Amino acid sequence: MAKKNVYKGNPNIPDYLTLKEIIVKGTEMGGDKKQFAFKDKNKVEQTRTFNQTWREICGIGTYYHILGLVEHSKIAIVAENSYDWMVAYYATLMTGNISVPMDCKLPADDIADQLIRCGCDALVYSDKFESMVEEFKSNPDIPVKHYLHIDEFDNYKQIGYKAFDEGDTYVVDCEVKSDDLASIVYTSGTTGKSKGVMLTHYNIASNCSASTRALTGKHAIGFLPLNHTYAWVSALFACYILSEWGYVCESIKTIQSDLKKQKPYNFSGVPLVVETIYQRIWRTARSTGREEILKKGLKISRFLMKLGIDRRRKIFATILDNLGGNLDMIICGGAALDPKYESGMHDFGIEVYNGYGMTECSPAITCNRPDKSKPGSVGVPLDCCEIKIHNPDEEGVGEIYVRGTNVMVGYYNDPEATAEAFDGDWFKTGDHGRIDNDGFLFMVGRKKNLIVLSNGKNVSPEEIEEKISQYMEYVQEVLVYDEGGQIIAEVFLNESDYPDARERIKDDMKEFNKTMASFKRVNKTIVRDEEFPKTTTLKIVRKYMEGKVSIADPSAHSDQ
Repeated sequence: MAKKNVYKGNPNIPDYLTLKEIIVKGTEMGGDKKQFAFKDKNKVEQTRTFNQTWREICGIGTYYHILGLVEHSKIAIVAENSYDWMVAYYATLMTGNISVPMDCKLPADDIADQLIRCGCDALVYSDKFESMVEEFKSNPDIPVKHYLHIDEFDNYKQIGYKAFDEGDTYVVDCEVKSDDLASIVYTSGTTGKSKGVMLTHYNIASNCSASTRALTGKHAIGFLPLNHTYAWVSALFACYILSEWGYVCESIKTIQSDLKKQKPYNFSGVPLVVETIYQRIWRTARSTGREEILKKGLKISRFLMKLGIDRRRKIFATILDNLGGNLDMIICGGAALDPKYESGMHDFGIEVYNGYGMTECSPAITCNRPDKSKPGSVGVPLDCCEIKIHNPDEEGVGEIYVRGTNVMVGYYNDPEATAEAFDGDWFKTGDHGRIDNDGFLFMVGRKKNLIVLSNGKNVSPEEIEEKISQYMEYVQEVLVYDEGGQIIAEVFLNESDYPDARERIKDDMKEFNKTMASFKRVNKTIVRDEEFPKTTTLKIVRKYMEGKVSIADPSAHSDQ
């Protein structure tokens, strides 16, 4: 039975119909308040108010109009995160055009393929991709008519300002409808060829409305790739809806220094970021000889919490100061999060709210929130959608189906894939999970990753991966898959903090197998010398890797 969520944490936030409406009304509310902070190409920190950003959007949007980029022209962006990236994106939406945000870490051939498949009209690019663009210009199959270099944006803006001030107000007057196509987003899946997800203005706008009704916050930092829908909901449009400012990080590598300097109250990230922060806290405690003091502080804090006395931010002030001093919430999504990190960060006074989403759903589907949260779950549905479990087994586990205003209209020029993705008006996520009696969704794994044994048993590799990570704290990354009827666990170990990890793994895996059902036992363990390759959203690429050290466990066998 479908579980419909009716909780609204911030009920005064309206149901926006278009992204243009969010930008226009957000600018009116924000006015001269600071909206963005960032470093320019000379590494000098700059700020922009809502009104200043509006002016620049109008400048670039008018320049688009001068070039003839109107009536749903497709404008792609291939560039690293920057303020100008955002202005180019906002201007595309304001002028009724279709944004095609590109993953700038993809090989040139893949980017060229996507430009061809979507019939791209214009490409915004940064200096880093100049040589690649020169090759594109000589490729007759690429339909791009206008190549716009971000380094030339100041010149484009001046041209646009002049025309705008002289009466070319197309960027303001252009009518954008709720069912207009806003973006074609090529999935960055861990397997298979990318598909162009078609999202309308209302798909994304309704998801932004629902997300900010569920969770709110003060000023934040943003380091997620701007081509990813997760960044749009958590940063690019949330700032307009909530009238809060954000710092645009140059790279995830600078997150530590950015946290200390910008002092955010919250940020959105993927599990790897939460894990890294938590592990760094403990690594620092060990290296400075303060591990026992930290453990003692945790005992005292937990005891006080049981008495209803919260002194976490005082007891762990040093830790929190290293994270800027204000951080109290992390919104986490994109992959499974081990509950130990949720509880571990909670102990220090920082709440981690895990959620679940997909590009095809704009992207947020469920999330935990301050007054409705359950550790280990990915929360309850946002009020823009509902979920159900299709064909559940005896444990209530089955494929997760979603329907709502946030669900895509289909895959671009791919009617067969679109038809395959839907069961009536329900979108088939391809993910397996269960819904408990309180309406919380618990993830189990991807349908296409299921290991089907010869005895007909289905094994979720993600379930085994989570249990291995919990059982062996020195396992930093793990990937489970099937090879020749055997369950393989490939691991990357934290040998910096646990120098004896390689010596321990064989015996520990034997003990681990004793805790598992016979058909879920690991037959062979493979130790990697390097981290797993990852997508740009920091998910492990699920494919067989080369160059491994194998440690077989003949005592482990499936009950076949």
